[in-house]
Amino acid sequence: MKVNVNKDACIGCGACVSICDKVFEFDDEGMSKVVNSDVPSDLEADVKEAVESCPTAAIEEE
Repeated sequence: MKVNVNKDACIGCGACVSICDKVFEFDDEGMSKVVNSDVPSDLEADVKEAVESCPTAAIEEE
């Protein structure tokens, strides 16, 4: 599984960071970014929850 954050859609609410901080973190502008785009299999469920929790659908699975 691969994941990406669409910077144009991200509002920096932090849901993804709070759900899975091993894959998502805040950048210098307070928006979410992906730390590891190749998601380890043990974190896939958390990433899927983050995708579903994003209020602007900014997280994209590849």
